Amino acid sequence: MPDEKYAVEMNQITKTFPGVKALDQVDFKVKKGEIHGLVGENGAGKSTLLKILMGVHQKDSESGDILLNGEKANINNPIMAEKYGLAAVYQHMMLAPKLSVAENIFLGEQPTKNGIVNWDYMYKETRKHLDSLNLTEINPKSRLDSLTNVQQEMVAIAKAVSHDANILIFDEPTALLAEKETEELHKTMLELKEKGVSIIYVNHRLDEVFEVCDRVTVLRDGEYVGTREISEVREDDLITMMVGREIGDLYYKEEIDKGEKILEVNNLNSGKKVIDASFELHKGEVLGFFGLIGAGRTELLRTIFGADKIDSGEIKINQKDVKINKPVDSINAGIGLIPEDRQKQGLALPLSVQDNCSLVSSMYSSNLGVLDKKSEEKETRRNVEDLNIKTPSIKQKVQFLSGGNQQKVVIAKWLNVDASILFFDESTVGIDVGAKKEIYKLMAELLKEDKAIIFISSYLPELLGVCDRIAVISEGKITGILDREEATEEKLLQLATV
Repeated sequence: MPDEKYAVEMNQITKTFPGVKALDQVDFKVKKGEIHGLVGENGAGKSTLLKILMGVHQKDSESGDILLNGEKANINNPIMAEKYGLAAVYQHMMLAPKLSVAENIFLGEQPTKNGIVNWDYMYKETRKHLDSLNLTEINPKSRLDSLTNVQQEMVAIAKAVSHDANILIFDEPTALLAEKETEELHKTMLELKEKGVSIIYVNHRLDEVFEVCDRVTVLRDGEYVGTREISEVREDDLITMMVGREIGDLYYKEEIDKGEKILEVNNLNSGKKVIDASFELHKGEVLGFFGLIGAGRTELLRTIFGADKIDSGEIKINQKDVKINKPVDSINAGIGLIPEDRQKQGLALPLSVQDNCSLVSSMYSSNLGVLDKKSEEKETRRNVEDLNIKTPSIKQKVQFLSGGNQQKVVIAKWLNVDASILFFDESTVGIDVGAKKEIYKLMAELLKEDKAIIFISSYLPELLGVCDRIAVISEGKITGILDREEATEEKLLQLATV
């Protein structure tokens, strides 16, 4: 007998891809009107389970069943999922940035009158949907790309609500949001919960899961581990359930003696996003950069890296002036950039692990235009061993690796040209807790080799956990630089809003 109190019941779900069992008899139940966390390491099966729920994938035919609000459901495609009242809000939203808010909400189903789009009705209905979420500051006629990140996510939620969705999936929605924006999103989620909407919340940031969830389910290696009331479980217990072992202190930090100055930036300017920036970085140091979304952190790194034009100012590396007009200049000077969007900017997804690891070095080491594939292969095997890159083969396409292993490939690419200054821009976004700790340990090993790191993150506990000093940017200007010992979340947020 189905349980009437559950909005979602997935019983004994199995999913097999060629050669891989992604899910093995997984149970997952979400109560009506609750926020239910779904956690696990990358590759645990979270995405596969939810894609089955949304009709993107089909479960194995002989495996269990799916019930929605007590009734058996056959969800063969995403359109069917929508008819059942399901909707998803993803980290990378499927919205059209050049269209208006109203056009996005009614995308593909614009109301018409006598064969012509009924704009008045569309704007009126959009206003109604926005107001239902207390989004009074958003204009239905505004172009989507004129809104903040969190406002764009709110539009995605409004789109879901417009289809009378009563089961919402939030998949890493806070990955690129600042703390205040995350609070706004959580407030909206709690309001939806009060209206009886059931929410499935996927998030690698466990403190955020504890903040808003009623219960949490853990998957590991495609199997169901357990479901716990959030009030009855500690974060350490949850991590142990996720990884199958004690993880210890997440933020791995060794005390490493700081060396001489390796990078000095003086009065750097670039457009309106980088204004009179001055700071220095020492060998063996992690310098963090914090700021609200749009403050200019990424733009500062792009300017130093040569991706954005320098209007004025100077850059010194190892006490010597360097002229950086394009990325090849910074690469020659020993700078490597691990970008915010590793899949679009840091990797060539259709290429192999070997091709990606040697992507930069091959530009410098070819002999008469002929690449030394044997040397590349040897170097890549060393990368895989040293960085513990989990891949069945160095010939494996990098698109099939987990987020953490993809990030290690990006790092390997720069180690192969012996970069001495590494820029980590939101480098742990979308990476599970075990892989994060491996990245932090790798950073510590790099520091022992007299390398230096600039580390951008929107997540304050992470900055406080791994950085020696933290610089804060607000509206393109560095408003302060604090030592680790004196930095607190309150002080950093205060500097970020100056």
